[in-house]
Amino acid sequence: MKTRSGILAAGNFIVDYVKLIDTWPEQDTLANILSESRSNGGGPFNLLLDLIALGAPFPLEACGLVGKDANGQWIIDTCNQAGINTAQLAISDSAPTSYTDAMTVASTGRRTFFHQRGTNALLSETQIDLSKSRTKIFYLAYIMLLNDLDRLDANNATGFARALQKAKEAGFITVSDCVSSSDPQFSQIARAALKYSDVFFVNEFEAGQILQKKIVPDKEAMTQAALELKALGCPGTIVLHANSGACSVNGAGKVTTQGSINLPQEFIKGATGAGDAFSAGYLYALHEGQSEAKRLELAVCCAASSLSSPGASAGVKSVEDCLKLAKDYGFQTF
Repeated sequence: MKTRSGILAAGNFIVDYVKLIDTWPEQDTLANILSESRSNGGGPFNLLLDLIALGAPFPLEACGLVGKDANGQWIIDTCNQAGINTAQLAISDSAPTSYTDAMTVASTGRRTFFHQRGTNALLSETQIDLSKSRTKIFYLAYIMLLNDLDRLDANNATGFARALQKAKEAGFITVSDCVSSSDPQFSQIARAALKYSDVFFVNEFEAGQILQKKIVPDKEAMTQAALELKALGCPGTIVLHANSGACSVNGAGKVTTQGSINLPQEFIKGATGAGDAFSAGYLYALHEGQSEAKRLELAVCCAASSLSSPGASAGVKSVEDCLKLAKDYGFQTF
């Protein structure tokens, strides 16, 4: 049997309209748009283009649902031009392609999103055909931004969790990721997916939503939170990340930590897509058989590289260039 290779990324494919603004306004007041651009958005779309930028030497496949409109065609064309297999990127005329207005404050890099769920809300588990892929890793995202897949049934299971379960049974390494949502069902829906995840990505806010408590973004609190998430039944590795650094707890309970890069403020042009760039760096190293420490190192370096542009993936460079940032600026104490 042919050895599995590559990553199948399924879920949210979004067009981001990134607007750089001078300040975040109070309600009923005005802020100025300094610049605007169109870019990729959504975990799978961002991840795949980040992996292309990193120089991934393995196959990349897209699985999702776009609208029968200009934005949907732009997503398909962008993937095709990058060399990403779009055989499972389906088109629907039932809703527009999902899009987001991403408002980024120029002075801080902080961002706020206004989102149209569009076709992503219609993506179902039956549209993910795992039999058509011989990739090594199945990545599915985002939990809490895929209406049909997030729906809880009478057994507290979701289509998202069932898709992961089927992927595990088929021999994939399963990976899931969340979006930062305040939905009251967040914890219940995320826990369903966590049980079938070989890698479960989460930031400190999302971890807090699942555990229903506030997580301080320091090494001690994040490590404790990762251990608590692991105890909820994750069979694989919990990977918890924040601006300050990242920690992971693997299947055997081993803890690994990594501080973020100590970037100068002028380097940071926007944080849109930084979490997805982190995931891309981690999965690149995972696919290539690198150690957990190397996975987290490349993850924080890739996330740092993405901060150099307000778009989700435009700032991501090659693996060598991302790692060079650590040599240039050093790591924060974490």
